[in-house]
Amino acid sequence: MREKSEIQYTRHFKAMLKERSIPMSFITSTLTEPDKVEDRDDGTRHFLRQIPKRGNRWVRVIVNITVVPNKAITVFFDRRLRGE
Repeated sequence: MREKSEIQYTRHFKAMLKERSIPMSFITSTLTEPDKVEDRDDGTRHFLRQIPKRGNRWVRVIVNITVVPNKAITVFFDRRLRGE
């Protein structure tokens, strides 16, 4: 479990959450108890969690960690991780 820190949610993030019908509870669990975390060279950290309630699909939350507070940029179900 990672340390709880403040995260701002961008307008784009909120729009994608609504457009893709992803409950905020999925975001909370993904950020606090991710199954995987990937740090990228572009200054983002990708939090991934498998969601049994959605047929074991993987939700990916991308956060800009170069700013304070960190900003959640986007969220989506990652089709590339099917079958993992």
